[in-house]
Amino acid sequence: MRAVVSRVASASVTVEGAVVGEIGAGLLALVGVARTDVEDGAARARELARKVHELRIFPGEDGERSAADLGLPVLVVSQFTLHGDTRKGRRPSWTAAAPGPDAEPLVDAVVAELRARGAVVATGVFGASMQVASVNDGPFTLLLET
Repeated sequence: MRAVVSRVASASVTVEGAVVGEIGAGLLALVGVARTDVEDGAARARELARKVHELRIFPGEDGERSAADLGLPVLVVSQFTLHGDTRKGRRPSWTAAAPGPDAEPLVDAVVAELRARGAVVATGVFGASMQVASVNDGPFTLLLET
């Protein structure tokens, strides 16, 4: 699994003109699932959720802090394009991305694990055409992989 995680001042997801997920200061996590993630997907989802939640990228008086430390929310948006291969030609290949029926339960598992850890989690809509807006804080954006 792969996630692009940004520290944000705010972020939201809109589907068909309606805001379906929104947070203030916290983390925006774009989550992509590869075909190779499916076999041990539950373990990968737990690990990715742990990494996102405990990522120490917020300033604190005594050093760097995580969303878990500060009780900050996470906006999770499914993003199959994170597994696009652009090494050849001008058109990305999506063969590495897991198909929707395999990927959706794993994205849901990441969300469930974040919630089990105590995080407030907002989400997009799997498979929908989404407009994602964010005000990056820093900016501070990282690629996480399991």
